[in-house]
Amino acid sequence: MTKVRRFEDLICWQKARVLANTIHQLTCRAAFSKDFKLRDQILDAAGSVMHNIAEGNDAGTDPEFIRFLKMARRSSSEVQSELYLALDRKYIAESDLKQAYEQADEAKRLINGLIAYLRKSGQNSINKIEESQVDYLADLDDFAAEDDDAPDENLFDDAKTND
Repeated sequence: MTKVRRFEDLICWQKARVLANTIHQLTCRAAFSKDFKLRDQILDAAGSVMHNIAEGNDAGTDPEFIRFLKMARRSSSEVQSELYLALDRKYIAESDLKQAYEQADEAKRLINGLIAYLRKSGQNSINKIEESQVDYLADLDDFAAEDDDAPDENLFDDAKTND
């Protein structure tokens, strides 16, 4: 199994990004774009799906990550509900609703799968993510090669000796 290095590696985040972009395209349509309240609400909800997954990935513990994933899942349901308002107001066609609804459903299924995995994996008693459980810690050399302004590793050693 491939280890997740960044939130961008999570398939549920990738699908949530597709959903957010689909919703953006739908809300750019003339009539929809003028309904500021519904447009902003559905755009915020769609963005919230991917943003909560990303934020949860950095939460530090499995239970906290699960909490953010649940928020992402609820935001996906909110998008689905708002799609019906857009359909009722004739901002989108039935086919648009179906496509976006299915994308939101797929994101929810993947989020549910990740939640189930995190619950099952609980590899230590307090469910903290330990360095030994992850493979995405970067070498300082990797950053120094990319950024000439990166701090010198010795700065950290000097700070310890000045205590």
